[in-house]
Formats: sequence, C-alpha cells, structure tokens
Amino acid sequence: MAKRWLGFRKDKDMSAQGEKVAVLEQQVDDLKYIFSRLDDAIEKIAEVNTNVSRMLAVHEERITKQEEIDKVLFAKIDQLHDKADSNHDSLLSRIRSLEKRVWMGLGICVAVAFFFDSNVMEILTPQPSPTIIERTQ
Repeated sequence: MAKRWLGFRKDKDMSAQGEKVAVLEQQVDDLKYIFSRLDDAIEKIAEVNTNVSRMLAVHEERITKQEEIDKVLFAKIDQLHDKADSNHDSLLSRIRSLEKRVWMGLGICVAVAFFFDSNVMEILTPQPSPTIIERTQ
C-alpha cells in the first residue's frame, strides 16, 4: 500500500505541473500577441519620428531663409532711412537759403522804399503854400 500511495501523489504532482505548464503556455501565447502589437507600435513611432524629423528640418530651413530675407530687408530699410535723412537735410538747407534770399529781397525793398519815399514825396508833392482865407462880408 505504501507504493500505491506514493504513486498517487506522483500522479497528482504530474497533473498539477501539467496544468501549470498549460497555463504558462497560454500566458506565453498571450504575450506573443502583446509583443507583436508592441513591435508594430514601435515601428509606427519610428516612422512618425522620421517624419517629424523631416518636417523639423524643412521648417528650420524655412526659418533660416526667412532670417536671411529679414536681414536684407532691414538693410534696405536702413539705407532708405539714411537716404530720406540726407534728402531732408538737403531740402532744409535749400529752404534756409531761399528764406535768406527772401529776407534780403524784402530788406532791399524796404530800404529802397524808404529812400524813394522820402525823396519822391518831396519831389512829387510840393510844399503847401500858406493860404489865407479872407472873410467876405
């Protein structure tokens, strides 16, 4: 009977181990599916990463070109500003010289008018002679 009892226990241990192996095999099969899904996800992430890297390179190039264009535009704006300043200064100097000429002309006109006014008035208008008004009766 001792042999029989030992054999029963051995069979019981074997069936428990068989069940454990079956459960482990099922879990391994489940993990295979999960790993294949993870591999697909990693591949998609790698593709997205590559696409994002390309897009970033394109945008970086555009930004660089825009910065170069901005530098050229700012240089042109500075040149235009300098030209406008020089034109403004030139115009102001011309206006000042014209003002000087106008004031000089006015001064000459006033001097001539004053000179002629005193002399011409004496020549053109005779000295009034004293008149006597007599009373008539």
